[in-house]
Amino acid sequence: MIRFFKFPFGRCADLRMSRFFTSLASLAVAASATTVLPVSAQAQTTQNTPATPSAKADDKDAPVNVSAEQMTGRPDRQINLDRDVEVVRGETTIKADKAEYRIIKDEVEATGHVWMKRLQDRYTGDKALMNMDSGKGYVTNPTYLFGKNGGRGKAEKIDFLSDDQAKVTEGTYSTCEALDPDWYIQASTMDLDSGRDVGTMHSGVVYFKGVPILGAPLMSFPLSGERKSGVLPPTFGVTSTGGAELTVPYYFNIAPNRDLTLYPRYIARRGLQMGIEGRYLGEDYSGTTRVEGIQDRVTGTGRYSLSSLHSQTLAPNLVFGWNVNKASDNDYPSDFSHSVTASTQRLLTRDVSLAYSATYWSAVGRVTKYQLLQDVNNPIQKPYDRVPQLTLTAARQDVGGFDFNFASEFARFSNTFTAGTSAGSEMVGGDRMYANQSIAYPIIRPGYFITPKASLDATTYRLNNVSVGAPTNLTRVVPTYSLDAGMTFERDTRLFGRDMTQTLEPRLFYVRTPYRDQSQYPNFDSGLADFNYAQIFSENRFVGHDRISDANQITGALVSRFIEEDGLERLRMAVGQRFYFADPKVVLDGTSATVNGSKSDLLLSLGGQITRQLSLDNTVQYSETLRQMVRSNFGARWQPAPKKVLNLTYRLDRTNATGILKQMDISGQWPVSQRWYAVSRINYSIPDKTVAEGLLGMEYKADCWVFRLVAQRIPTSSSKASTSFFIQLELNGFSKIGSNPLDALSASIPGYQIINKPDDLTRY
Repeated sequence: MIRFFKFPFGRCADLRMSRFFTSLASLAVAASATTVLPVSAQAQTTQNTPATPSAKADDKDAPVNVSAEQMTGRPDRQINLDRDVEVVRGETTIKADKAEYRIIKDEVEATGHVWMKRLQDRYTGDKALMNMDSGKGYVTNPTYLFGKNGGRGKAEKIDFLSDDQAKVTEGTYSTCEALDPDWYIQASTMDLDSGRDVGTMHSGVVYFKGVPILGAPLMSFPLSGERKSGVLPPTFGVTSTGGAELTVPYYFNIAPNRDLTLYPRYIARRGLQMGIEGRYLGEDYSGTTRVEGIQDRVTGTGRYSLSSLHSQTLAPNLVFGWNVNKASDNDYPSDFSHSVTASTQRLLTRDVSLAYSATYWSAVGRVTKYQLLQDVNNPIQKPYDRVPQLTLTAARQDVGGFDFNFASEFARFSNTFTAGTSAGSEMVGGDRMYANQSIAYPIIRPGYFITPKASLDATTYRLNNVSVGAPTNLTRVVPTYSLDAGMTFERDTRLFGRDMTQTLEPRLFYVRTPYRDQSQYPNFDSGLADFNYAQIFSENRFVGHDRISDANQITGALVSRFIEEDGLERLRMAVGQRFYFADPKVVLDGTSATVNGSKSDLLLSLGGQITRQLSLDNTVQYSETLRQMVRSNFGARWQPAPKKVLNLTYRLDRTNATGILKQMDISGQWPVSQRWYAVSRINYSIPDKTVAEGLLGMEYKADCWVFRLVAQRIPTSSSKASTSFFIQLELNGFSKIGSNPLDALSASIPGYQIINKPDDLTRY
């Protein structure tokens, strides 16, 4: 028979209650008792409400619940608990074979098969002492489990210094669940601060598969992935340009919104490179600055790079910012970067801006300059600097049914470099100012839309450094008229055995712009726009503002979609073409007419999420005059399950300035066994019969660690390439040791997923 009691005990508990409690101790062994005690031995109050599951460990007013098969002692001073002991206060629970609860000290001493829970953490041991009020105490011969990150271990003793702090003596730490973990930290002492989510070990050694791989007299590690100051794990790798590399970063967690990282990197062939990166984030500002430099043994020169990005709100709607980048020489990114984007970067921007935005208008003032990192085997033209550039835009929508837009700009252009010549050759420069205003009247109804639009562009130039006899002042005024109209038809149908909505969307777009002779106008920022579906529905064939194309043309397109009830586009088919009533005459400098015949190339598209696993993206630009594909892109992705993806892409471009481009791109991530995953990417140039870019690697996923071995080849110029080797051991919940290939994998393999993250099953 089990009996259940609740008593509010106080220091002045009466004699009858004490006698009753003493007699309770003489009950049979099978009897059970549960008692609710106040926090301290004060005069009896209303503290007789049992603790709820939401009570916090630091709730000083929470009652103490004790239960056991047998109780003896004095209810106003000390209670002796025997067999199936449980003491609960808030989110702290202690279970043991025996225990003493000292009411005045609010202290529990438990022995025999001790089990303890503090917030999310669990402990077991031979003996425990815990002050329920202060959180101070200890556990001997403990094992422990941290609920926040799954970290666990064992020790000779754990001393609890407060609710948040503990000291582990002769202990281990690991995130492996096995009794014999693959990796663990062993240290003479470890200081655990759950409030700051930081663990600090003294005289610690990291063991992997029983082999010591990393040791330090002092080392800190995160308890829940939060940032912390200290030496970060070293990274090492090998590149074809620098040989073996070793980086030992040191991280300063200055404040919750500021940090600083020092990263000395030793490169075997080149020497010691020193770098520093600072980040900051405030309520109205943010930024990152990175500086690195080296005395290069290969070139015998000092080399460096700088990048700084900043944005700050000075006042409501007023934003100031800069983006400044600089390198010591043309080859710095290719010699010292491990990413495709940075290695092939040839234009470094230096931009400072101030922007103001209001409800219907905005203004921006900026100064922009460029540093060109030239490839001597494939020179390009340096863009014009804009010192300064001032823009003003305004828009009002649906004013009596009309939409009004206004855009204007003043810019001063200068350039002292011409591709193929020595730097310092002054090019044509000067000021350009334009104002473009437009008015449209959209008519949008269920099933169709019609949008007539008229715009007027006025541009004026004041030039310098022109050739002898060339004008220095030029003015151009060009009107443009357009009419955009389309319809949408829908019907219910079935595709792939599923209910769908099929649409049929015809569209016509007419543009009329009169011809203006622009052969004497400079070209500061204009180029021929890429021919695609977005461009054929625009008024101008050029980007930039130095050329405005004459036009008397109409574009027709037909799109059909198959859409599921949840909005997923299963299939999309489109065809579009532009028809010319008159041949355009405006061309770029030194080029011939870009349009031949009465119609443009034919654009075809087929794609969509065909099934949950298979997606397609195919586009074709077909010349009816030449009867051949001018450009095409055939792409397919098969992703049948998490961490399984295969990508196949074929590209053809006959408009490439360096010759016909034919490339096959194959990439994927695939498990080859229960724990091994293969990752690869090959970008193969068919005409050259060479691998333009390549990546090959293996990943191994254990229960609490991941090993990655990846090799990557990337082009750094038209005649050079760099090969990098990444070797990384990731100890889950602790650190990554080695060089990190995850950025390379994510950039090279569309759909790549990190193997030690939970599966996202929403799309499968």
